[in-house]
Amino acid sequence: MGRRVKDFIEISDYTSLDSLINTLVAIRDSLPDEAEPELKLRGDDIFGRRLTISYLRELTAEEAECDARYTGGVVEPDPNIDELRKKLDKIPYEEDQPKRIRRVA
Repeated sequence: MGRRVKDFIEISDYTSLDSLINTLVAIRDSLPDEAEPELKLRGDDIFGRRLTISYLRELTAEEAECDARYTGGVVEPDPNIDELRKKLDKIPYEEDQPKRIRRVA
């Protein structure tokens, strides 16, 4: 199973009841069974209130590719990198001596 993300749908506060019910039914029917939808009232009296539906969905192919870059997802091994790693392993490691600090009087 792939990774899931939380997505949001907002419904304006100026909607008729019949329109709201039809919208909610359409949204519910379009979501997959494992979406785990939640309905919340968000906002305040100054900026307005909105009904927000949050649900879980699978990542799109583009989102999964971008996510793999940053989370260390499975990437096909590059033979050039393996070859370079082998060459670097053969080079002896010498620890640098600590540098002396010279004081100027």
